[in-house]
Amino acid sequence: MVEQDAPLDAVFHALGDATRRRMLRELTEGERTVGELAKPFAISLAAASKHIKALERAGLVSREVRGRTHVCRLAPAPLRDAHDWLGFYARFWSSHLDVLERILREEDARNADRTGRDASDDDPPASGDAP
Repeated sequence: MVEQDAPLDAVFHALGDATRRRMLRELTEGERTVGELAKPFAISLAAASKHIKALERAGLVSREVRGRTHVCRLAPAPLRDAHDWLGFYARFWSSHLDVLERILREEDARNADRTGRDASDDDPPASGDAP
């Protein structure tokens, strides 16, 4: 189980830093050199390279050396795995919140039946409506 989680752990670690997230966004526009990725942050090439290495470990970036220039390219497949993992929890919470909404609506209806008034009477007036 731990070995299966390692790639996803690396993706979330890489995405946990705003600099790396912005670098990934830049790479959606096309390949960039290390210098181009570093420029918006006013960081050294060594610091940019460390960020890129974290992205490479996660499999999110591939780097190609062309002479003295290092060119980076987005590798989006690990993002799909993270999206799928997050999607499970989005569906989980959505279904649980749907159940909660149904329960609250049923409770509102029971309360309205008991008091003889519509539960929507408790809603505040819409803006522009007279009180």
